[in-house]
Amino acid sequence: MWACQEATIEPATRPVTVTEQNDKIVTINIQPFQDLSNEKVSYIFHELSKIYPKLALKNSIELPPEAFYKPRKRYRADTIIYYLRKITPSDEITIGLTAKDISTSKDDIKDYGVMGLGYQPGRSCVVSTFRLSKTNLREQLFKVAVHELGHTFGLPHCPSNHCYMRDAKGKNHANEENDFCKTCKTFLITKGWKLTEKKLVQ
Repeated sequence: MWACQEATIEPATRPVTVTEQNDKIVTINIQPFQDLSNEKVSYIFHELSKIYPKLALKNSIELPPEAFYKPRKRYRADTIIYYLRKITPSDEITIGLTAKDISTSKDDIKDYGVMGLGYQPGRSCVVSTFRLSKTNLREQLFKVAVHELGHTFGLPHCPSNHCYMRDAKGKNHANEENDFCKTCKTFLITKGWKLTEKKLVQ
């Protein structure tokens, strides 16, 4: 969990395979919610396609109304994850993308604002642009997305300050992160990710 704090493409009707399909590699569904721009969704699809071979871009949908937290006028990330899990086949993973403020419970804080949330492991996760830097929002969105996907694939937080799997601990350290560390990268390669020594974001 990160507890810290326009080129348009048509949605795919079936998984988009970037390399030769491998049945052992799960499909990652990119599920945008209607509040996020097509430009940002397209950027994430394009960047993820460089490092993962089986993606499916879904039509945008409304945020589940049951996730809305009226006292703070934002959305509960854990409820969104539960909703996404219900619509995700058992052999696939879904990442939800939104511009709305999202939150979860953390320690003794009932409603804690986050940039993203994912369980380790899991079948769904969610990322929000609400708390990201406006100067390089797309790049930070990508970093939070791969962080939460890393959790869903089974990665824990990483002690390296420059790894995408770093624990934010209530802050936005995305500008300091430039790649997965060797340990995290090696693990994800076993899951079908196409990672090299070259940094993923230029």
